[in-house]
Amino acid sequence: MMPRRSARAGRVATPAFLVASVALAVWTVGLFQFAAAIPDRVVDPDTRTDAIVVLTGGTHRLATGVDLLTLDKAEKMFVSGVYQGVDVRRLLAVFRHNPKELEQRIAIGNAVNTAENASETAEWIRRQRFTSLRLVTGAYHMPRSLLEFRHAMPGVAIVPHPVFPEHVKAEWWAWPGTLSLIVGEYNKFLFAWVRQGAERLIVGQRS
Repeated sequence: MMPRRSARAGRVATPAFLVASVALAVWTVGLFQFAAAIPDRVVDPDTRTDAIVVLTGGTHRLATGVDLLTLDKAEKMFVSGVYQGVDVRRLLAVFRHNPKELEQRIAIGNAVNTAENASETAEWIRRQRFTSLRLVTGAYHMPRSLLEFRHAMPGVAIVPHPVFPEHVKAEWWAWPGTLSLIVGEYNKFLFAWVRQGAERLIVGQRS
């Protein structure tokens, strides 16, 4: 009896192993495609937009946003994800810019994740009646940010403006810290893509 049971178990395990192998292969190909989509430069540094939107949580993002505003690359700046209680004066003081000149041009939010960044920015953009924005975030975070922002505000023109933290290496597969970061971003990207697809399906069924 034991050999028969082992044979049946083998027949069950083989299809499952094949499915898992194919899924892993697809996931791996997608990972490399995702990594290839991470920008390595600012493609459009000059186009003026209605707003600059900075997603906090990474090196150089806020400083880059304030520099862009100082250069008059937009009318206003929205900083999404600032810790609750941080006001514009304290924000500007960190970067030693002129608070009196810039304070009235900056608004802040308190989102805790990228989907909330997109939703609170969409609401702010709607209130301002803006139609374009320059999105400032880490290069590794840009693909997922664009996915969320374009989903939340399909009628708004978005100019990506990535920044490049020193700890994120170009040869991401060779550095354990960067590899872990990129894999994590890729998985979050996949979850966001699936979530958005499910939302569209539900809306389609209701209409």
